[in-house]
Amino acid sequence: MSDSTVILSVQAGVARISLNRPDKLNSFTRTMHQELREAVGIVANDPNVRAVILTGNGRAFCAGQDLADLSFEPGNMTDLGALVDELFNPLVRSIQAMRKPVIARVQGIAAGAGANLALGCDLVIASRSASFLQAFVNIGLLPDSGGTHLLPHRVGVARAMGLAMLGEKLPAEKAEAWGLIWKCVDDAELDTEVDRIATKLAAMPTLALTATKQAIRASLTQTMDASLDLERDLQAELSASHDYLEGVQAFLQKRPARFEGR
Repeated sequence: MSDSTVILSVQAGVARISLNRPDKLNSFTRTMHQELREAVGIVANDPNVRAVILTGNGRAFCAGQDLADLSFEPGNMTDLGALVDELFNPLVRSIQAMRKPVIARVQGIAAGAGANLALGCDLVIASRSASFLQAFVNIGLLPDSGGTHLLPHRVGVARAMGLAMLGEKLPAEKAEAWGLIWKCVDDAELDTEVDRIATKLAAMPTLALTATKQAIRASLTQTMDASLDLERDLQAELSASHDYLEGVQAFLQKRPARFEGR
């Protein structure tokens, strides 16, 4: 529905989840959290969905938490730790655990939790006019929604410190150059490129993509030996899949593979 804070559509194996508070730069309220979690759950459990696009309607991706949705009354201040634990952390975890590729389509500003929501996706494709802002320090907070983990692993400690402590916008073109995001494209090409990549991913072996996500994310917190063991275990599972057999047969028969995501 157009009056929902999140809009979900599915076409040809690609789900599109759109944050829909354009007049508020798609900033988070409790209602939007609930509707987004519901949409993510639907997509995660739909076997016909093999790729996901997360984006925002209007001129921004997401400006983070809507401060108007919090209480600042003395003695009744919103407990931000509880809010993060109840809403933001489960959302980030559910997107990270999605057993299919998730693309963040970023236009305009991605700020605060909105920036880290995008960075928590598997691939981030941004328009040239987009920017990323760790806005937390500007109101006396630290990056949450995975920011303190994502930033140093993507761009190193020095740049992570600069982004988190200075609270300055990072243009999408520089974010690509730093390795923070996958790709920056001209504004007019954003939808074409996102749709191209989503369509490609939806036709690929979904189990292999999921295993790849799992192994790469695990490598950030484990030893080389543990990574080798995980690769072995996941490869054993994949070698029993339909898509592995199809991929090998297609290669030997010199024809395009027809993957089914199983």
